[in-house]
Amino acid sequence: MSSLPKSLVVIPTYNERDCIAVLIGAILAQPADIEVLVVDDNSPDGTAGIVRELSAGDPRVHLLARAGKFGLGSAYVAGFRYALERTSADLIFQMDADFSHDPAAIPAFLEAVREEDVVLGSRYLKGVTVVNWPLKRLFLSYYANVYTRLITRLPFKDATGGFKCFRREVLQALDLDRIRSDGYSFQIETTYHAWRLGFRIREIPIVFVDRRVGVSKMNRRIVGEAVWMVWRLGLPNFFRPWPRPRAARPLKSMADRGAE
Repeated sequence: MSSLPKSLVVIPTYNERDCIAVLIGAILAQPADIEVLVVDDNSPDGTAGIVRELSAGDPRVHLLARAGKFGLGSAYVAGFRYALERTSADLIFQMDADFSHDPAAIPAFLEAVREEDVVLGSRYLKGVTVVNWPLKRLFLSYYANVYTRLITRLPFKDATGGFKCFRREVLQALDLDRIRSDGYSFQIETTYHAWRLGFRIREIPIVFVDRRVGVSKMNRRIVGEAVWMVWRLGLPNFFRPWPRPRAARPLKSMADRGAE
């Protein structure tokens, strides 16, 4: 039995047929006990069909095909529920489908999560590690994080990033029914609730490269949602003390569990 914790990577997709097969292959090639769940929102380009073919030949590939385009946040929530209810994954990752998040960074997350409950891939921890973004998009992202820190008091440089790793018990503790936001605000909301619950959260630096193919899903509605959502999160707790971190707990591997 594997001595590594079992990991599941959740990837929401909408029209990602040009890169999804290569991305899945790159994830499965990492030195980890790892599987992939694609949550597809009825992509008209046939993304789900490609994943379905891959899953027929490899039990490590899973597909959750949804009937419509319901949004990034709800796709992640559906993927988290799948992970908790239908898999034995110890660790649940989330990442983008467009190679802006490098699968080669997964081992760094696995090392960091040995001592933490949540690991955030940060574009702003050591300067700015973003490649090929136009300045307007970079300024929007950077100052959205400054704004988020001011209102919510989250002590992280990059609360809007989408490359994360959660221990299973973190997602079990979150009230997933309360999370209804998408885009930037979904990333902020999940991290904020985990922080308020006292889970240990650490940022590690990543290099973020703008998508190779396809088009960005960012729009004004997503930006506007994030602007107001941070007030909804931060205002009720603004004068409360910072959460007390939980005691450290060892991360058990599947082999450790089998020996109990």
